[in-house]
Amino acid sequence: MKFMQYGLLGGKLGHSLSPKIHQLFFKYTGVTGSYQLLETELEALPAKVEAMRSTYAGSNVTIPHKIAVMPLLDSIASEAQAIGAVNTIKFTEAGAFGYNTDYFGFGRMLEYNDIAITGKLAVVLGSGGAARAVMKYLADQEAGEIYLVTRDVTAVDKHFLEIAPNCKVIDYAELESIKGDVIINCTPVGMYPKVEVSPVSDKVTANFEAAVDLIYNPAETLFLRQAKEAGKKYVNGLFMLGAQAVAAQEIWQGKQYDSDLIVKIMADLERNI
Repeated sequence: MKFMQYGLLGGKLGHSLSPKIHQLFFKYTGVTGSYQLLETELEALPAKVEAMRSTYAGSNVTIPHKIAVMPLLDSIASEAQAIGAVNTIKFTEAGAFGYNTDYFGFGRMLEYNDIAITGKLAVVLGSGGAARAVMKYLADQEAGEIYLVTRDVTAVDKHFLEIAPNCKVIDYAELESIKGDVIINCTPVGMYPKVEVSPVSDKVTANFEAAVDLIYNPAETLFLRQAKEAGKKYVNGLFMLGAQAVAAQEIWQGKQYDSDLIVKIMADLERNI
């Protein structure tokens, strides 16, 4: 099997778990390859992507390059186009192709945890980049109602309404009276080291059958603990982290992998981080 080079394009990458996840992927699948951190300044990005066309089989992309990289590519998949961000590139002789695997990672996490979306009422907390992929997935799965919750309703990017035309934008005060099926935290509130805070009160969390937090450090945020104590289903972001990495490998390798592989990789990662 041919040895292939992969990497992560971004600004400051010191704390990234991506190399460990992809090394575990190589270990469990027998795919031969390397995965490097490719710290790149924004002004050096065009030259870097050009050079990678002939030396790399694929790359992940993170902050601050997810949007800036788009005009440098030959083609962009529909989900990445709609979300307005690319986090995975596949390099072939035919060109450089952009995708967004946060979308697929989020979907796979819900499927694995038996959280249905079609026809359901879903609430998304936060209006940053991660929320875009989540909103696109909810819209594509035909959620019955979608609420985007933000501190300043007037400041929400109009792009969100293009992603999910039927979504309702509300503030945290309006959220107090809503009951539904799933509430998803796409904010950094509760992330290490400020772990004793939640984006919402325990009363709000208890109004939903399932709580999903994209944060994975700590494994159990206060937000998820609120759901747990209310007897609700709760899921952290670690599976999504692994799932979006495996989704990138599926694009690069041109084949599907079972969710059991993600579980195996993340269990190994948890033991070693």
